[in-house]
Amino acid sequence: MSEYNIAVLAGDGIGPEVMAEAKKVLAVVERKFSLTFKLNDFAVGGYAIDKHGEALPQETLQGCEQAQAILFGSIGGPKWDSLPLDQRPERAALLALRSHFDLFSNLRPAKIYPGLEALSPLRADIAASGFDVLVIRELTSGIYFGQPKGLEGEGEEQFAYDTMRYSRKEIRRIAISAFEAARKRGKKVTSVDKANVLVCSRLWREVTEEVAKDYPDVKLEHIYIDNATMQLLRYPNEFDVMLCSNLFGDIISDECAMITGSMGLLPSASINGKGFGLYEPAGGSAPDIAGQGIANPIAQILSAAMLLRFSLNEIQAADAIDKAVVQTLGDGILTGELLSPELRHKAKSTSEVGDYIANLIQQN
Repeated sequence: MSEYNIAVLAGDGIGPEVMAEAKKVLAVVERKFSLTFKLNDFAVGGYAIDKHGEALPQETLQGCEQAQAILFGSIGGPKWDSLPLDQRPERAALLALRSHFDLFSNLRPAKIYPGLEALSPLRADIAASGFDVLVIRELTSGIYFGQPKGLEGEGEEQFAYDTMRYSRKEIRRIAISAFEAARKRGKKVTSVDKANVLVCSRLWREVTEEVAKDYPDVKLEHIYIDNATMQLLRYPNEFDVMLCSNLFGDIISDECAMITGSMGLLPSASINGKGFGLYEPAGGSAPDIAGQGIANPIAQILSAAMLLRFSLNEIQAADAIDKAVVQTLGDGILTGELLSPELRHKAKSTSEVGDYIANLIQQN
């Protein structure tokens, strides 16, 4: 029997509610696949600030260091927005964890599920053609982290500057992540750049083509960021894995999220070179609906499935969760935001959706 140590950081807002459903599903997976999960809960985010005076207590960091993966909830909210920027939950906890563990590879899957095509803002015939994309975003370098950056001067002569910087090593390792992922999907990588303008992008394209030589079974194509945003709206089913720098991945992953029609269905993973990862819903803490039992737990549950797949290599268990989620959605077991106003009276609660998914896994 395989035993795994997982650090659970539920966080703020709806985080604890949806995390409870992910735990429920993992409990069924344990029994079904003869696994043992040691789920160790730690404080993080605004909750940790209120309880311990800091967003990422030392105990939490140590617990993550001793784990094989982190299952993360959602953090932040208006209550803590008045804090200095470097003390706010998002920066002091989430960004700190990404930096500490060198979680350079951000995986953001996005798809339109059968029966939910109407949620997409795309034209009906385009949405019906299908959409299933994995955005792989470089997460620890690029213009968000490059130095120097600053604000200088006064009056109308005042100016600001940021530096976009990538090394061959940084590009190579994220490109390898994309090609490895594509081998398990549609065997196609679309690398997003701006090589007609940016020197960084020209190096990005050069190194990506070098990596592609080691993956002859995977097709590589290049596309400029502006064209990529347009083609995602015209022919979304033409894309499989999209390889992006930090800035471009930020843009593309949010566009893909909007195409699906609901953030409540979107998980994400941030992984380092050793397979250690932090897995979290793509959406926020939604404090306005916290405690009402109406939050969609599917993104958190799918994040747990990604943890099983990418950090623990428990593929069969991950597939079982994914399959159960697809069936749940197909059976119309939906939280309110997935339903039209006239059908909202049929909405299921957070726990009802979790129960349904867990029961499907047990039965199949």
